[in-house]
Amino acid sequence: MKPRVLVTDDAAIIRQLIVDTVTEAGWQVVDQATNGQEAVEKYMQHRPDIMTLDLVMPEYDGRHALKHILAADPQAKIVVVSALNQAEILREAISLGAAEFVVKPFDPPVLLETLRRVLQMEPTAPAR
Repeated sequence: MKPRVLVTDDAAIIRQLIVDTVTEAGWQVVDQATNGQEAVEKYMQHRPDIMTLDLVMPEYDGRHALKHILAADPQAKIVVVSALNQAEILREAISLGAAEFVVKPFDPPVLLETLRRVLQMEPTAPAR
């Protein structure tokens, strides 16, 4: 069965790059979101196997989405894909429960390998 993916980023070009990367690998994109609140709503609607999540977006950011999604589903597999490569932001995303972090701009094979690795990981509860 092919993995089901939710893609979240406010930049259409990044969403399309992620969509192209995973669909070329045979995965199914269940939906796309452009901000953290949409990400929460669409995650709850589709319950994907894995999702990508930008941290910096308008309205509600990725940290908002991480907190709300993991509160509702502690087993959610979320890979942060963000231009922020600062150690503090990375630590915060991981402490909130993100499974992995990929820095933009990214190499599509690196993103795909990260997503595959996360899908094989046993879920863990976020640090409190």
